Amino acid sequence: MSEKKVVAPASVGSSKENAFKSTEPNRRDFFSWLTLGWVAYLGVTGGFFTVIIRYLFPNVLFEPPQTFKIGFPEDFSSNSVDIKYKKQFNAWIVRDEESIFALSTVCTHLGCTPNWLPAESKFKCPCHGSGFRMTGIHFEGPAPRPLERFKIGLANDGQILVDKTKSFKWEKGEWENPESFLKV
Repeated sequence: MSEKKVVAPASVGSSKENAFKSTEPNRRDFFSWLTLGWVAYLGVTGGFFTVIIRYLFPNVLFEPPQTFKIGFPEDFSSNSVDIKYKKQFNAWIVRDEESIFALSTVCTHLGCTPNWLPAESKFKCPCHGSGFRMTGIHFEGPAPRPLERFKIGLANDGQILVDKTKSFKWEKGEWENPESFLKV
């Protein structure tokens, strides 16, 4: 007699089949996924509109005013350099025997900011060694020309008004312009 192999039918719910079956979603899982989807959508949309709104407002650099008052002529002693406007307005106020003028703090060589050395009575650029006299005339180093002067005058209230929108260059003969200095 021959033996027959009896093959048992695959049992319902075998582990291989159950691995691919998913359970029926319940109400709580559905609302959890729905909430997660809405939060993601709102986050992406909010980020997009934030970028759009930010684009509408320009990046503005707040610079100091180009015209400013520095005080009365009597406030400045003869043959002196006032450096208190160097940091805020990039200007030195110089008073010699006859006049007051405002010098730019930008070296004419490569744009560094020289320092006032009162013991040597000169401006000395730390970058490449250019030297400028108290009047702004260059006398040493690689600077090709003197420092520039700014427009200076008296305001209605008697204070000195410096206007950095207009500069005067020595090599063009503009230092002779009455707006480049204030007679005292």
